[in-house]
Amino acid sequence: QVQFVESGGGLVQPGGSLRLSCKASGSIFRNNAMGWYRQAPGKEREWVATIPRFGDLAYLHTMKGRFIISRDFDKSTIYLQMNSLKPEDTALYYCNTVPYGSNAWGRGTQVTVSS
Repeated sequence: QVQFVESGGGLVQPGGSLRLSCKASGSIFRNNAMGWYRQAPGKEREWVATIPRFGDLAYLHTMKGRFIISRDFDKSTIYLQMNSLKPEDTALYYCNTVPYGSNAWGRGTQVTVSS
């Protein structure tokens, strides 16, 4: 069974930075594009960024230039470096495959941007 364990969230001031991590179980990490998603209070979950097995990275347009996604195959882990954070980035952040299909979601990691 696929499992995702997200970590690294926290409270940060506007303009600050955080680095999120997500460890995935099983061969699904090695055989799929991986991505970050987020869900803000009262809103639907949205896609944030994708890192494929091969090829170009992709970002939601509002994140481009501020967020950087990366992956470590040896650790079965993906990362999201978030810079220049804004209050509107406040959300619960999740990782999953892209597309996520019928995969279960992890618990996510909370990012709160506030002064």
